[in-house]
Amino acid sequence: MSQHSLFGIEQHTTTSDDYYTPAWIFEGMGIEFDLDPASPPGGVAYIPTRDYYTQADDGLNAPWYGRVWVNPPFSDTTAWARRFVAHGNGVMLAPVSKAAWPSEVWSAAAVVWLPRRAPAFGTPGQNRTEAFISYAVFLAAMGDECSAGLRRLAAIHEGALMQPVTS
Repeated sequence: MSQHSLFGIEQHTTTSDDYYTPAWIFEGMGIEFDLDPASPPGGVAYIPTRDYYTQADDGLNAPWYGRVWVNPPFSDTTAWARRFVAHGNGVMLAPVSKAAWPSEVWSAAAVVWLPRRAPAFGTPGQNRTEAFISYAVFLAAMGDECSAGLRRLAAIHEGALMQPVTS
């Protein structure tokens, strides 16, 4: 593992990468995660995860275990995507991109879901509001439990569900 690091320092102010996954995504999947390696300070109360890493913990390079939930910094997703693929158990929410890493994630994933519309993300702060992003996102799952959760989400929300074709 390379020591590419976006983390390793304490986050004191919000950044353009601070967009919180909407609660309906977790409600639709109906699973509990063991780790969120890309969490804001203090975590996000409605994300069903037992543990999380913040910027100061360097979640990109810290040990990952169990079912991971990954909503990485969209400004530099490559290393996170590759770490997710190497870990092989969890759900990742990421932007659709022309870069090489999305096809690496899609090839490794058991199931990929593209919501019909980009979800409204939560923003940090006391008066949390919804923020809309102008590009498409996808969710990819690996591992039986996480894949089943993503299929449940896709069954109740519009979008395209993709899975590998085997011969």
